[in-house]
Amino acid sequence: MRARFSDVMSDVLVQDPQAALVLADIGPIRLLAGTPAGERVVNVGIREQAMIGVAAGLALAGLRPVVHTYAPFLVERPFEQIKLDLSHQDLGAVLVSIGASYDASVEGRTHQCPGDVALLSTLPDWRVHTPGHPDEVEAITRGAVAARDRQYIRLSSQQNAHPFPADGSVHAVRQGSGTLLLAIGPMLAPALAATSDLEVGIAYTSTPLPLDAAGLRRLADGYDRVLVLEPFLEGTLAYAVSAALRGRGLRIEHLGVGHSEWRHYGTPADHSRWHGLDAAGIRRRLSAFS
Repeated sequence: MRARFSDVMSDVLVQDPQAALVLADIGPIRLLAGTPAGERVVNVGIREQAMIGVAAGLALAGLRPVVHTYAPFLVERPFEQIKLDLSHQDLGAVLVSIGASYDASVEGRTHQCPGDVALLSTLPDWRVHTPGHPDEVEAITRGAVAARDRQYIRLSSQQNAHPFPADGSVHAVRQGSGTLLLAIGPMLAPALAATSDLEVGIAYTSTPLPLDAAGLRRLADGYDRVLVLEPFLEGTLAYAVSAALRGRGLRIEHLGVGHSEWRHYGTPADHSRWHGLDAAGIRRRLSAFS
């Protein structure tokens, strides 16, 4: 996903003279060096709060800033600047993170960020994307740069086998009965693996916020239960899902990154297993979800 984002941004910077890229000493810092487009690539160094301030200044100057670094340094560390410099001033920007919840688990807790989407959900008018395939990354990135609002794109090293339309909708993946699984972004792959022999329904979206409430209500018709599979902090989408399904009499549960901290480095696969987000963990939750 990150490689696709880099390729897309190279093209966007050449094609769109209003696009700018702000980096924090990581990523393609030599992108288009020595070209007119390269003058709109700004590396602020390891100064994440300043990075958001620079993006706000570029937006005030009429540019469309895209800001890229690891999730904890893009959302958690400069959250006050996101709240004040961007949201409070009603400025548009695109934040693009890597690392997801624990993709960089070998770097320790400093590089883990399961709470990023929950944090941004406290601010008004943010559109959040969790693509599940590189093709979705390209479509979402091009669409986000062409817009003028505030968007967050959460890239991950985990991905699904096939892309879906990155149109903000909740898509039907498989019809079933009893339980409907709503898989967010890269959670679709383990959801399919966990349920290959079960007659459960599966739905998918790469844009959890704002949630396609009408689409979810339509797909949930005829089911008794909904299990939301979140690649971020468990319960982040609780309000959005419950509001969408209010009055339906459905039992709703969420399976995501737990609130307890695992004090082990491990691999991303280890963390998925510890949090029950692998195929075996999803299967266990479904067995108990009756």
